[in-house]
Amino acid sequence: MSEHTIIGAALLDEVEAFHRRFNVFPTEGAYVAVALWDAHAHLLDAFDSTPRLAFLSPEPGSGKSRALEIVETLVPQPMVAVNASAAALFRAVSGANGRPTILFDEIDTVFGPKAGDNEELRGFLNAGHRRSGVTYRCIGDGGNQTVQAFPSYCAVAVAGLGSLPDTILTRSVVIRMRRRARNEKVEPFRARIHEAEGNKLRDRLAEWAEHARARVTDAWPQMPDGVTDRPADVWEPLLAIADAAGGDWPRRAREACVALVRDAQYTDKHSLGIRLLTDLRDHVLIGVERLPTIAILDRLNALDDAPWADLDGKPLDNRRLSRMLGEYMTADNEPIRSRNIRTAGGVLKGFHACDLEDAWARYCPPPQEAATSATPLQPSSEPMNL
Repeated sequence: MSEHTIIGAALLDEVEAFHRRFNVFPTEGAYVAVALWDAHAHLLDAFDSTPRLAFLSPEPGSGKSRALEIVETLVPQPMVAVNASAAALFRAVSGANGRPTILFDEIDTVFGPKAGDNEELRGFLNAGHRRSGVTYRCIGDGGNQTVQAFPSYCAVAVAGLGSLPDTILTRSVVIRMRRRARNEKVEPFRARIHEAEGNKLRDRLAEWAEHARARVTDAWPQMPDGVTDRPADVWEPLLAIADAAGGDWPRRAREACVALVRDAQYTDKHSLGIRLLTDLRDHVLIGVERLPTIAILDRLNALDDAPWADLDGKPLDNRRLSRMLGEYMTADNEPIRSRNIRTAGGVLKGFHACDLEDAWARYCPPPQEAATSATPLQPSSEPMNL
């Protein structure tokens, strides 16, 4: 193991320890991911894409802004943005002073339910995810306008309440923050004292990054089983950093990757359809070939720790279930639709497991080894053999 590899692992240990002094993250994997993200901000040009880092929570007072403050001390050229316009951001990224690391607090004021769509800012954040990303703007007056491409590629960390637009969420490492419990203690952050400590770590990260650049440029880190497509794009730079650092960071990084990607499949808004498919497979259509819609809804709405009993203030109903499943296809490439099922109470509309099998294989995480047993159906709803 080279000298720089040993220094890299020890330095990431120090970065993680610095976060732990002031931040309480929800999982061990979150500390690993955030420390790797801090380091990756010093090596953007070595990667084809940069993941967004999102500290999100359902309630205020969950430590999101403090997490962003600590990140600010560790990344190159931090630019704190609150309600910044897309024009200001893309001009800053393409400016002569060098590429900033954008830290966007209170992102819910930009993308929250009362803030409108903000398509221009969303487009900037989406384009800046990839190194080739640019933002096009007209420059000049009147008939003398010309189209100019502004580079958009930069590291972005955000903090806010609620969630994010799907297109940003899928490009993010998401840390679901929560309020500290009474037994969870942190050191008070004093900017005049601790900012300088963080900046010293930042300078050492920058120095180590120059030594590690050759190792991470064009690296193809091995992804954990099951992590493909967009999640792989998000985690590839972080795993490359971990591999370059050495020590136990390659192992810890992959464990964090698997855990956070798995958690995202169950918590992110964009995965509600995947959650529906997974719950149907693991908790509803167990050992049966088909079920009436009314029985499916009863089971889904009775599941603990599931969203179905309260979707925008209402339980999942027949119309929404049909609409959500209709977005997925059967093995014959036809939309999944309800069919007639003969039951003891007559012929009812329902869904067949065989129609869902192709979607289960394509979209759902591997089934748990010990799935929760479903409650037996009432005789009046139980399907009969046709």
